[in-house]
Amino acid sequence: MSKNELSKGYEPNDVESKWYEGWLKEGYFTAEADPSKESFTIVIPPPNVTGSLHMGHALNNTIQDILIRKARMEGKAVLWLPGTDHAGIATQNVVEKELAKEGLTKEDLGRDGFIERVWKWKEEYGSTIIGQLKRMGCSCDWSRERFTMDELYSTAVKKVFVDLYQDGLIYRGNRIINWCPRCLTALSDIEVEHEDTEGYLWHIKYPVKGAKDHITVATTRPETMLGDVAVAIHPDDPRYKKYIGATLILPVVGREILVIADEAVEMGFGTGAVKVTPAHDMNDFEMGERHGLEMINIFTPNAKINEDGGAYLGLDRYSARKAILKDLEEAGFLDKSVSHSHTIGKCYRCHTVIEPYLSDQWFVKMRPLAEPAIEAVKEGRIVFSPRRWEKVYFDWMENIKDWCISRQLWWGHQIPAWYCECGAITVTLKTPSSCSTCGSSELIQDEDVLDTWFSSALWPFATMGWPSETEDLKFFYPTSVLSTARDIIYLWVARMNMMGLKFMGDVPYKTVIVHPTVMTIDGKRMSKSLGTGVDPLDLIEKYGTDATRFGLIIQSQAQDMRFSEEKLEMSRNFVNKIWNGSRLVIMNMEGYSRDLPPEFDFADRWILSKFSSLIEGVESDFKSYNLSHTAKRIYDFFWGEFCDWYLEISKESLYSIGEDGKTNLQRNTVQSVLWTIMESFLRLMHPFMPFVTEEIWARFEFSKESIMISDWPSSFEFKVDSKLEDDFELVQKIIVAIRSIRASFSIPPSKSIEVRIECEEDLLEGPFASMLSYIKTLANVETVKIGRGIEIPAKSAVAVEGPFEIHVLLEGLIDIDLEKERLSKRLGAIEDDLKVIGGKLKNQSFIEKAPKEIVAKEEAKEAELLYERDKLLGQLGQLGS
Repeated sequence: MSKNELSKGYEPNDVESKWYEGWLKEGYFTAEADPSKESFTIVIPPPNVTGSLHMGHALNNTIQDILIRKARMEGKAVLWLPGTDHAGIATQNVVEKELAKEGLTKEDLGRDGFIERVWKWKEEYGSTIIGQLKRMGCSCDWSRERFTMDELYSTAVKKVFVDLYQDGLIYRGNRIINWCPRCLTALSDIEVEHEDTEGYLWHIKYPVKGAKDHITVATTRPETMLGDVAVAIHPDDPRYKKYIGATLILPVVGREILVIADEAVEMGFGTGAVKVTPAHDMNDFEMGERHGLEMINIFTPNAKINEDGGAYLGLDRYSARKAILKDLEEAGFLDKSVSHSHTIGKCYRCHTVIEPYLSDQWFVKMRPLAEPAIEAVKEGRIVFSPRRWEKVYFDWMENIKDWCISRQLWWGHQIPAWYCECGAITVTLKTPSSCSTCGSSELIQDEDVLDTWFSSALWPFATMGWPSETEDLKFFYPTSVLSTARDIIYLWVARMNMMGLKFMGDVPYKTVIVHPTVMTIDGKRMSKSLGTGVDPLDLIEKYGTDATRFGLIIQSQAQDMRFSEEKLEMSRNFVNKIWNGSRLVIMNMEGYSRDLPPEFDFADRWILSKFSSLIEGVESDFKSYNLSHTAKRIYDFFWGEFCDWYLEISKESLYSIGEDGKTNLQRNTVQSVLWTIMESFLRLMHPFMPFVTEEIWARFEFSKESIMISDWPSSFEFKVDSKLEDDFELVQKIIVAIRSIRASFSIPPSKSIEVRIECEEDLLEGPFASMLSYIKTLANVETVKIGRGIEIPAKSAVAVEGPFEIHVLLEGLIDIDLEKERLSKRLGAIEDDLKVIGGKLKNQSFIEKAPKEIVAKEEAKEAELLYERDKLLGQLGQLGS
């Protein structure tokens, strides 16, 4: 095999690592700030340093790589900036589990020792996902790889905290927050996963002091009544107006509490009277602030009853619930329990039920930051694709609450705030030598770290060297596109919008692509822990990187993408089709002269027009980021129009080599078309399938340079000819109709046939006449007669396509009597089956008692048999029955 020839089969393992290493060696991924070029920038959504590649990563990074490779081929100055996130909670959990195997805790090592251990773990395991992204063919600029805990990035994080604090946008307060009793840290509202659950609504009698009366309250969490400070009713509720201001005795505790009126109480929920526990319920906290109520925290950080819980001291929250309910029932305070569906919050990392918890934490005032970010989207400076996600964004941003940013962890960005015994807080970028108020040198730094999402909110500009005014920052910011999942519109996208506008004075990106969520085939979320996850690397090993990428993209049209491995099998077949089609072309390029002017016939002009149409369609799809549709267009063109039609038509010219000048000109013309289309098609295909296209490109020797730095085929030298395409489509339909008749009557494709085509005479004056040769070649027709009023033998099969009535002569091709017998026998069997099914469907008892899916199956079977019966009757009619 010469260096230009392709082997009979494509082997991804022989190609992928070779080319990826070559691209790295040549520096093709390395960005350069070139003012003479338009910039195109994507910052990779940084995967957790603890992570490994999952299907969401595979899809998202394929989308980004397609956009990046296309922009690079368009001659733009391209930067795809990679990196990883330190993932505070997740990473700390991983390392603590490793320590537990050694019989150690983080406290055994101390803070500095533990952080040193985490860094060691990060260096050993933290780059796993980076290697996997390279396996996916991601063309990131790895020389600019960043980490949210690297030294320069940490400086940026501290500066943002200090600046926001000095602007009055960060404050410390004793407020109720979401608390994870397992991770022992605060969580923001959007780090809480909400889950519907079946529980109970317990009705508890609260006695009125000094009277033989009570108010019954309903609660889903009786254990928190230990922290009750009031009972609230709606001021307009006629049932309870007389009790406003009354004193109640808190059951099992004995503490006196007041009845208050508040419009936030829903009269229709439960009994219309609610217990108020400001330290353990978000709504109660706000009510407590409105009425100046006491805040009693009854839980320890790990959700056990503390000293304020009296006799229940030391019990965990669920054990306390059981004990309290038992005591309430024995004392006659428990009225009843009612089954009740409600929603509980869980930690997004460990899935422990969170506890609303009163705590001293750091908060960001979000409203002043949110308003400019809302306007940026309304004004179109940031555009969501699809646009419907803008409403989701607005709904959250317009109802935004202050953000709790402190986390009770050791791994992360330690809050740059120092406390003095005088009560003052010093917030500064560098460690202060003395208190900013009293001058004391006895300062203690806040032990908490910042929420991971606080640091990742700076990603588009902190990765480029901010707060320094670097060349990268001046040239590549704002970035062009962000591709991400819908899950983190609130967690990350909204926050990047706010921080970019605040600190850079400009949006962080111009477009936000919200890519589909990859689900299982039956519509469930993928989860490795539940056994429903799929490892993309296993798919790459099985199908190759190109097929995996293309298979993901082509099925990504829906927002909830039900992953089908069959699409990857289809894509692998497509890779092989491209390989084999290219191989056929290369094998038939001998003698091709680019200096010989081509003389295009109808098929040549048709395929060139179709390719022009393809390029226009692809450009349109890219503008709307409809990459799934783009992949479908490319697939249909190459497999259908190019291989199944044009290559088949061209074979006669390709294989005709002789002294005849006309024959050789036809061959050279076909070679010219094949060369032209293959060269542009490979460039069009490259962003989707980088490896196989590079391998084929090198064998064709289209250029001495890599395909990835060739020009993107945004236009084609041949014009779209819609009339020509329509005419050829009609010929295609005629050929398909003839092939269908062959199949119906079991006529082998190798057997030549005679065809009569009835049509109006004026059709013969158009281009159709020049296409008769294609009908003969592709449908193996020996003779064809065409016109109005031509003789049609009795024993012939007929099909109608537009203005054409197509007859295939059957006499001599098949044994007519034997074929009639075969068809009649099948027809009889169908009639018998229809009687049986018809009897079932007319039986009212069957319709009513049988499962719906069984009835539907019988109805579908009846429809199929009726269709086949009509077809057989038509065939028998054509045979003269």
